[in-house]
Amino acid sequence: MDTMRLARAERADVVDLLASLTADQWDAPSLCAGWRVRDVVAHMYSYDGLSLGGLVGRFVRGGLLPDRVNAAGVAAHADHGPDELLALARSHQQPRGLTAGFGGRIALTDATIHHQDIRRPLGLPRNIPADRMRAVLDFARTAPPIGASRRIRGLTLVATDLDWTAGGGPAVEGPAESLLMVIAGRRGIAEELTGPGQPTIAERIGS
Repeated sequence: MDTMRLARAERADVVDLLASLTADQWDAPSLCAGWRVRDVVAHMYSYDGLSLGGLVGRFVRGGLLPDRVNAAGVAAHADHGPDELLALARSHQQPRGLTAGFGGRIALTDATIHHQDIRRPLGLPRNIPADRMRAVLDFARTAPPIGASRRIRGLTLVATDLDWTAGGGPAVEGPAESLLMVIAGRRGIAEELTGPGQPTIAERIGS
């Protein structure tokens, strides 16, 4: 599977969404706690232009704490308006640096999750292509920054709209996109899932 191609396609779809947003939508809350849509966009591309030294420096300044490291990336683009952020997104459709890791899977997974972080609160649903969805579900389960292991441990995840199953134990069933967002720890989405394992994962997420 050419996951770098999938990453480019997902980032292109993000650009199309951003180009359609109003000024109010750019400032609307996202599913990422404390971040507006514009903050999510700044975060998505904040790692692409970093050299190895710049990446190390950002992690040091953030005290190696993911939330603080990510906040530093958002702060670096705090003075960017929607037009500048859209231009940033357009110029970074090819993943570079850290986001190009694992054959583009980092960029693909990050873009797919954050795409939904923007769309869901705005009431803008989409159909995510099945090849992207499978690749992202597989990677998101084990990617350390997502921290999914503590949420899905001892559970079987079953997509009801896609040929995808993973794990072992009581089943958690639902649409692939809902499973992804729960894997990523987004609150308020576990209610979209069913199965004997649903109460467990809902409790672990806190929703």
